Amino acid sequence: MATAATPSSLCQGSECLVLGIESTAHTFGVGIARWGSKGPELLRDSRRSYVPKSGGILPREVSQFFSQVAAKVIEEALSLNSISARELDAIAVALGPGMGPQLRIGATVARALAASLNKPLVPVNHALAHIEVARLTTNLRDPVVLYVSGGNTMVTTYVDGRYRVFGETLDMALGNLLDTFAREAHLGPPYVINGVHVVDKCAEGGQMIEGIPYVVKGQDVSFSGILTAALRLLRRGARLNDVCYTLREIAFSAVTEVTERCMAHTGKKQVVLTGGVAANDLLNRKLDMMARSQGGVYAPVPKWYSGDNGAMIALTGLLALMSNITVEPERAYINQMWRLDEVDVPWYGKLL
Repeated sequence: MATAATPSSLCQGSECLVLGIESTAHTFGVGIARWGSKGPELLRDSRRSYVPKSGGILPREVSQFFSQVAAKVIEEALSLNSISARELDAIAVALGPGMGPQLRIGATVARALAASLNKPLVPVNHALAHIEVARLTTNLRDPVVLYVSGGNTMVTTYVDGRYRVFGETLDMALGNLLDTFAREAHLGPPYVINGVHVVDKCAEGGQMIEGIPYVVKGQDVSFSGILTAALRLLRRGARLNDVCYTLREIAFSAVTEVTERCMAHTGKKQVVLTGGVAANDLLNRKLDMMARSQGGVYAPVPKWYSGDNGAMIALTGLLALMSNITVEPERAYINQMWRLDEVDVPWYGKLL
């Protein structure tokens, strides 16, 4: 169990407040995390997401949108919590992985804030932040983690100082599979309506059909062949509901299988789901059934924290600050390919 700790010398008083900035993909998010007598706590956060009128996300357009909303989102996050910028102890920012133009906006804003307020700047890995917010909110402290989003798909767990990747996608991410199929099948954008993905809605009334491959390669998964086969079936006249149902069943079963293998390999009995696709009800049911069949326990990150958000950056930045991890603003470089297993996690089991 993690134990309460004394705030870092980088903090101003008995509490520690960190503002986090998220800008890796289509959401500009700002959150605040506080270290108090009971450890880390998430405060209210603010976010704005870019939704294209048609097609996919164009990084240049999204970065322009971020430039327009950044100040407002920061103001709102501070106002929601009745906190002034001067009360902050540090600024945290996601420096990767993600899309370059969007990352640069977040990094530029964070550098400027840290410099103008004379506060430490804390570098945060986006994937690590998704995992840490899941560990905090589920209270499962040493889980096997399935992280699935628009840009990432991996099975990971903590071993000897870092999260080790036991399996990942060899091509496209699970969220990208769903969104790309929806776009090509003219189901969206938007891809999520009232919290339900358009592929899930389309799958209602569908049934399993042949023609979409189930691809698990060792501990890894692959989705590009699934996408190609699904679109081929549509062109050949298959019912859209059936294609959606089959694509979803096969893709979700594949990631559930590799998560189960990680449980068997590590002997761990806790399973956590995080990332944007963590809001999917069917995937939650599959993982819950799998975990219980192995004598384990399962929990997803709360839906509010499943998509990209500033709160998870603030939380991870807070834990890093408490571990005396900072970066000089002029050295806060973005890294679009910053892998999770390159990041040391010295607070694991101590602060969280």
